[in-house]
Amino acid sequence: MTVRMTVIAAVLASALPAAAGAADVAVEIGGVRSANGPLYVGLQTEAQFLQNAGTAGTIVQKPGVGTLSVTIPGVAPGDYSISVWHDIDGDGTFDRADSGRPLDGWSMLNAGDLRGAPTFESVKFTVTESGARVALQMIYAD
Repeated sequence: MTVRMTVIAAVLASALPAAAGAADVAVEIGGVRSANGPLYVGLQTEAQFLQNAGTAGTIVQKPGVGTLSVTIPGVAPGDYSISVWHDIDGDGTFDRADSGRPLDGWSMLNAGDLRGAPTFESVKFTVTESGARVALQMIYAD
């Protein structure tokens, strides 16, 4: 999985016209450790999950430290995964250790409970016609 490409694809897809019945997804991201580097937030359907594709997203260029609130507008009702990548060093690469363990900050729904590669079922949430609210906690290597 290329997290960088997945999130960037989702951000680019957000430029497409909103579907009828689309609503906002409010995302609260806790535990952001640095204002350095962009923070990417992306949504994926089950068909897009862990692929280089996405439905919607946003980039926060200067995220700040602590808790960050982000709104992704115009999301059609359905089931989605959400991923966050904090590229603190701004190198445009999702850094990993030789073991595959992420070195950059990241999050998904239920991220703290994951003990291996996520499945769509383990990280999905539902957007209704009135939207959705999602709370995430960032995970950093150190």
